[in-house]
Amino acid sequence: VNIKPSTVEKLSKVENIVAIKEASGDISQVAEIARLCGEDFAIYSGNDDQIVPILSLGGSGVISVLANILPKETHDIVEKYLSGDVVESRKLQLGVNDLVSSLFIEVNPIPVKAAMNLMGMEAGELRLPLIEISKQNLEVLRNNMVKYGIKVD
Repeated sequence: VNIKPSTVEKLSKVENIVAIKEASGDISQVAEIARLCGEDFAIYSGNDDQIVPILSLGGSGVISVLANILPKETHDIVEKYLSGDVVESRKLQLGVNDLVSSLFIEVNPIPVKAAMNLMGMEAGELRLPLIEISKQNLEVLRNNMVKYGIKVD
């Protein structure tokens, strides 16, 4: 459920609310939250394809699906940005975006569990009401993983 920036501002004044996972996909909304809530309120990207844009607005990091299969690369996107290497961070972000898209080709967590299983991580089966990824989408996911250099079974 999307929370309007004005509501986030009110919530940011509650002592034990110190951050938000922002996954609206609306960069203007993220900017408004940053403006209203100030630097003491942390904003974490909830969208793996918007890590760098949210960091550019003062974001603190990411709550990531991608990190389940590419933890180092996800870390590096954030670390490089925060250490001042914006060019390399942006390059890494753009380099993973096809893979990120395939991780959301069906409802989360269906694709990421499929990816983890393809990598031999034994993430297990899904529980109803979720069902296994379609064969067509599994092939798209597999191809993007291979394209990125991930070894799959």
